[in-house]
Amino acid sequence: MALNLEKYRDLGLLVLRVGIGLMFVTHGYPKLFGGVEKWSGLGSVMKMWGIDFYPVVWGFLASASEFVGGLLLVAGFFFRPACFFLFATMLVATSMHLGQGDGLKGASHAIEAGILFLSLILIGPGKYSIQKS
Repeated sequence: MALNLEKYRDLGLLVLRVGIGLMFVTHGYPKLFGGVEKWSGLGSVMKMWGIDFYPVVWGFLASASEFVGGLLLVAGFFFRPACFFLFATMLVATSMHLGQGDGLKGASHAIEAGILFLSLILIGPGKYSIQKS
């Protein structure tokens, strides 16, 4: 007798959203509340993309993407925009790690998270969310 796990799809999405969302809240918190110096350091990574202006703004946006995006993931609210900004942040993080010579081992977390957020954009938040798909 085959198990019918399809009925747990939305519960699985809830567990995924809450787990990953909380992890990104914890990753983003020290960055977001680290202040201008922290934001400037993070934002300077954009030089790899040919963007060398306003590193503080870019660093703040990356920090806010992780922290606020994580909260929005947990709630399932503004879900796809949050996943888009998290995906973009992971794209930049991947390029930073690869550009620093960290290789796939060093960039794997950002790559995996980027794949996850891209997938979640397509899947949607599921039934147990503030915002319905």
